[in-house]
Amino acid sequence: MNRRTVLTTLAALPFVTPVLARKPPRFQIGACDWSIGQSSKIAAFEVARQIGLDGLQVNMGSADNNMHLRQKEVQKAYLDAARRTGVKIGGLALGELNSVPYKSDPRAEEWVQDSIGVARALGVRNVLLAFFSKGDLRNDPAGQKVVIERLKAVAPKAEKAGVTLAIESWLSAEDHLRIIEAVGSPALKVYYDVCNSTVMGYDILQEMRWLGKQNLICELHFKENGFLLGQGKVNYPEVRRVLDEIGYSGWIHIEGAIPDKKPMLESYIQNNEFTRKLLA
Repeated sequence: MNRRTVLTTLAALPFVTPVLARKPPRFQIGACDWSIGQSSKIAAFEVARQIGLDGLQVNMGSADNNMHLRQKEVQKAYLDAARRTGVKIGGLALGELNSVPYKSDPRAEEWVQDSIGVARALGVRNVLLAFFSKGDLRNDPAGQKVVIERLKAVAPKAEKAGVTLAIESWLSAEDHLRIIEAVGSPALKVYYDVCNSTVMGYDILQEMRWLGKQNLICELHFKENGFLLGQGKVNYPEVRRVLDEIGYSGWIHIEGAIPDKKPMLESYIQNNEFTRKLLA
């Protein structure tokens, strides 16, 4: 076939407009499954659908069910529920570390190692590691030292898998940075909870700017204790402005934010509406 034949043939074909890949939204809005009363339960997907959420942050399990999301059949059930309801799996959390501390219990070390494979199987990038209650790291240099050594051991596996291990704790941004620098891995970042840090008296806008400009915030919780979002202590319009400054995009999961005696479903429908208007 010569050049003229090729050009003639192409000219005879109907004009085809190239299909452009749809750009994903800057923000995706989810909720923690434990905050909507369905911790580690498949039923969370249907509740999230009723609320109108984009996705869920799912708890990996508990000591009682032996971290059930490590099981292939449970992973499949979650993925099937996500497809059926249209609610994505937006993140993975190890909430049980509040009761079974990473700094002192060998079971927790195994769970964190295994969470990387679970995250890959579910198609999520971030694994929240909780450090509250029995796992609190404040005023505990010995506990912090153990956590640093354990994170050093697991970080290469996370790096290879493209999974981020995200610390959420009562610590300040400076204290989080000290741990991250001591571990020395790009797979370790901060899971920033605007309410927790407000309760601790930190300047959340300054902390978010400082961490965000170093690309150390991997995901956020929008939260209030005993109030709907926008009706408590957190200045959410200013939080939104900082998100623009640091160029954050990705998942924002709603946690807490249920007033006393107000139904969960009604509260979360309002929280979802507030967040969507704020981030529009």
